[in-house]
Formats: sequence, structure tokens, C-alpha cells
Amino acid sequence: MKIEKNKMVFATVMAVIVLFLVAYTLMVMDDGKSESEHLKQTLVPPLEETQKQYKSKLDALNDLKDVRESNAPSIYDEKLMDSLGYYDRDLPEREKERIVDSIYSAGKINYSERSYQVLGERKPETKNVQEIDSAEIKREQKIEAKELGLEHQLFFAASPKPDDNSVFGTTDKTIHVVVDGDQVVKTNSRLRMRLTKAAVINNRKLPKNTLVFGFISFQPNRAMINIENIQHQPTKLKAYDLQDGSEGIYIENNFRAEATDEVVDDIIGDINIPSIPQVGGISKVLKRHNRSVKVTVLNNYQLILKP
Repeated sequence: MKIEKNKMVFATVMAVIVLFLVAYTLMVMDDGKSESEHLKQTLVPPLEETQKQYKSKLDALNDLKDVRESNAPSIYDEKLMDSLGYYDRDLPEREKERIVDSIYSAGKINYSERSYQVLGERKPETKNVQEIDSAEIKREQKIEAKELGLEHQLFFAASPKPDDNSVFGTTDKTIHVVVDGDQVVKTNSRLRMRLTKAAVINNRKLPKNTLVFGFISFQPNRAMINIENIQHQPTKLKAYDLQDGSEGIYIENNFRAEATDEVVDDIIGDINIPSIPQVGGISKVLKRHNRSVKVTVLNNYQLILKP
């Protein structure tokens, strides 16, 4: 009875599969056992010889064997051995030469011709002491004292002027402002102004419409304006009229006419004309005029501030 070829192939394949499953199962089981075993202590190789146990430390010390170095005697003379242990039969002669060379290099013996150095006590050298005139020293001291006193006087007498730029900082050369509203001012009164555009004053950039206050003082036909403080920061600025470029605001007053009238009145009083009453002097006119002068500054009057 012949077995079919297909059946033989199928049986062979099944046998191979069964063998693979059995081998894989055995391999997995072996890996599980190795993983389950944890290392609890470091393994130490077993000792081939057991150590001898001693009852006391003294027995252990007595049992120690001293290992001593045993050097064979040298066949050369130790006097002919250099520091490195090499044999040199000319070593004594070289040692003498080394000593002589060291003495020669130190300068204790000079072997050059016609030059000998006498070793022994040296004669003390006599120094020529220069005589010093005490009167000349006193004169020099007096001159130095006068020069020092003069330098002190010049130092304390010097009074350099402080640099306004270093004190107040960087400021624009021209700062445009306008008068903020109609204002009536007189001597030492305050004039309110505002910036028409941003400006740098004392290293600070001030925005547009920042208020600036100045103080008024009068001169003939001019109202002078000085600014000493802007937003609690000290400064030093003066106002200039934009129309004529001169310092201050141009004003018209009859101060000179009043002074002329007073002079005429004084002359008439000196003539003693009883029909004309006498009037006070010019000093009264000056005082009264400075106190009574009032100026109306219109709104948006343009000015330029300069340091």
C-alpha cells in the first residue's frame, strides 16, 4: 500500500510545528526561572585554602615572616660610585676640579696675571663729609615756607564760576512758548506760559502744553521774564520776544514823560512861584512808578525761551 505524497508532506509539516512549539515552551520556562531568581548578595569566589585561625594577636604577629632585602656585595669601590650609582674611576679628581671651579666662580681667588686679592681685614674707607651751612638751610626753608603760603592763598582765593551746563544739564537752544490766557502782571508777579511743542530741558523731555511759569521785572519799555523752575526742577531760562528778538516783552509806557514833568515841577518850586504848588522829587516818582506799573499780556503771545 503506497502512502500518498500529500499526506507525507502534511505529516512532516505538522511534526516540525510540534517540535517548534515544544522547544519554544522549554525556552520560555527556562527564562522564567532565571528571572525569578533575584541576586540577594554579591557572589564571592570560593577560597582554595582556608585561613589559619589564631587564638590571640600575639600568635598572629609571631607567625609573620620578615622579608629582608638581600643585596649582593658590589665588586666596585663605593668611593668610585657617583650619586647615580655608576662606576667612575676618575671620580675623586673630578670632585676636586668641581670644588676648585666653585671657588673660582665665587671670586675668592683670582688666577689672572698681576692681580692678587689680599684676604684679611679691610681698611675702613674714609668718607668726605661735606660741610653744610646752617644759614643757607634756614634761608631755603624760609623761601619754601613763603612759596607754600602763597600757593595756599592762591588756592583758597580762587573761586571758579560753576558751569551752568554741568549743573542744569542739556537744554534746547530755543524753546517756543505762548502766554496761557490774558494776564495782568506787575513787578515780581507770575506769568503763566505753555509749550507749543515738546522740548528738552535739563535732560528731561517735556511734552507739548507743559506749563511754564516766569517772574516779571521791568526795564524801560521792556517787561523781563526769568524762569527759575520747571516742574520742581531748577533751571535758568530767559524769555525773548518773537517779533523783535530782544529779551523781554515790548511795552509802551509814559515813564519818561512822568519823570520830565516831575523835573519841571522841581525847577518851578525852586523859583518859588506861589501860584504853582510844589511836588515831590524824582525818587518818589521812580518808587511810585515801579509799584504802580501794570501790563496786560494777551493770550497766545509768542515768546522764545533761551538758556
